[in-house]
Amino acid sequence: TAVTSVVPQSSILGPVLFNIFTNDLAAELEGVISKFSDDTKLGRAVDSLEGREALQRHLDKSEGWAITNHVKVNKG
Repeated sequence: TAVTSVVPQSSILGPVLFNIFTNDLAAELEGVISKFSDDTKLGRAVDSLEGREALQRHLDKSEGWAITNHVKVNKG
């Protein structure tokens, strides 16, 4: 059987390690970044073409970060 996680479920260690691991992602992005347990969400108000382009740049940066760090992203 393949091991999909090395952190025991229902432990406090999982969320702490996740926050340490993803700390550098938040440093590169602007906008509202919500981190909880094993989830990170990026949001930004967009009311202009410049705002849309800025959001797209941040999404591209986060995708690059995920590729570099071998993180699978659930885009839903």
